[in-house]
Amino acid sequence: MSKTILVAVAWPYASGAIHLGQLGGAYLPPDIFARYHRIVGNKVLMVSGSDAHGTPITVKADQEGIAPRDVVEKYHALIIESWDRLGISFDLYTSTMTSNHSTVTKDVFLRLLEKGYLFKKTTKQFYDPKAERFLPDRYVEGTCPHCGFGEARGDQCDNCGRTLDATDLLHPRSKLSGATPVLRDTEHYFFRLSAFEKPLREWLEAKTTWRKPVRNWALGMIDEGLPDRAITRDIEWGVELPVDDLGPGKRIYVWFDAVIGYLSAAIEWASGTDDPEAWKKWWEDPEAESYYFVGKDNIPFHAVIWPAMLMGYTGLNLPTDIPANQFITFKGAKASKSKGVGQSALWYADRLEPDAIRYAVGSILPEQNDTDLSDDQIIARVNDELVATWGNLVNRVLSMSSRNYDEKVPTPDDLTDSDKALIESTDATLDQVSTYIEKVELRAGLRTGMRAAGEVNAYLNEQEPWKVIKTDPGRAGTVLWVAIQAISGIRVALAPYLPFSTTVLGEMLGLDVEIESWSRPEVAGGTPLNDVKPLFIKLDPDVLDA
Repeated sequence: MSKTILVAVAWPYASGAIHLGQLGGAYLPPDIFARYHRIVGNKVLMVSGSDAHGTPITVKADQEGIAPRDVVEKYHALIIESWDRLGISFDLYTSTMTSNHSTVTKDVFLRLLEKGYLFKKTTKQFYDPKAERFLPDRYVEGTCPHCGFGEARGDQCDNCGRTLDATDLLHPRSKLSGATPVLRDTEHYFFRLSAFEKPLREWLEAKTTWRKPVRNWALGMIDEGLPDRAITRDIEWGVELPVDDLGPGKRIYVWFDAVIGYLSAAIEWASGTDDPEAWKKWWEDPEAESYYFVGKDNIPFHAVIWPAMLMGYTGLNLPTDIPANQFITFKGAKASKSKGVGQSALWYADRLEPDAIRYAVGSILPEQNDTDLSDDQIIARVNDELVATWGNLVNRVLSMSSRNYDEKVPTPDDLTDSDKALIESTDATLDQVSTYIEKVELRAGLRTGMRAAGEVNAYLNEQEPWKVIKTDPGRAGTVLWVAIQAISGIRVALAPYLPFSTTVLGEMLGLDVEIESWSRPEVAGGTPLNDVKPLFIKLDPDVLDA
């Protein structure tokens, strides 16, 4: 039976273009996953959007002397261009700047307040005496008290990954002026996260199939004790509070409203359909599944804080899985648009075919460990694997068939045991790739599909149709027909990974461009072969020289 699957994708800050590390960490994996589930017939809703209220936006606005809204509009457009050019297939990509998101966020706030999970508290918050303003967490940097990293942010340490409060930092400094901030009293709303330690632990301990780094990290947070967290700040950019008892100059803080974006995006998507209540199929049906694709730095918010908010709200589905990836690094440094480490995805899209980028990144997805990637590795993987194994296979089989059999697929004679074994192996490959993708082991799925292409190359080298055709064109045609059937099956297996070349290959084989079944479509003998051409371009060694 068809399943209902929510693919919830991390919301990038609209403060810069998407870089290659982000693509591999949080955006290519959900696209592969969603494309597969659409092919097998599941009801998929893949949503995300630009985080418009993140502190990086206001930092960027301060740096450029423009309004935060102008920053969001500029980079939101660039991010959407990245998705279009790389084939990231959202059902809706929106932003947290919409009135819909504001409405949903206020609803969550009021529900949690009504249930007693929000409370007011006067605390001390850093104030920049030089800039004369309170500092949101990300406006404060300093030394992490846990690992000693000297550039920890006021909300989280990028080195050890721990969530922080700005007042935890050693040697704090203002990002606005460089001054040493001072503590001043301020009143805010807090989320009673501590109330959810027991239900969160029970829920997480049952998630035995999750990736160990995700589950262990979340349980480790609970072991340390969950602190109640402020959900408002003294800022002017953000969702307005639905209550007025804090006075002016307060807004809902970004970490609270950003995760609500998954819900608000689904509601926004449904509002554009014939059924405005359609979002409930993914959020209220207990049989529906939800997968959250994020980087490891987002594990605390998605495996602990957001589930606690959902538990407090009640009636909405908790995550089925959070297959968070580790980092893609460049010469050992985490890719970062703010620190200038790693080129943007659009920079690569200007130089490489989209499927070449998707393959190079997909082949090293950091599912269990940080993975280093260099431009030389990208070129090598494209040339030595994608082009040499899959592209070359398709080109030589289709070119030889077109050239020698009137631009048509050859009509086969009786099949040998070797012929039947190859076709059976291809069908088994589809089952294997399916199993890997279902478990969100996407790198293994790609490797399995490429291994099947290697098996077809080995079969051709053994059968040597280019020699046999001189004495037995019937047998050579059968070999080529068998190879085309295998190619047809491998095309399906690789479709979630390589959507652009999948379309081109379908056109050459005379198949439906849209793949609607996770099975090998047979290509009948006599089918015209259309405009046979190489699937991929071999890269020059210097194509990625900056």
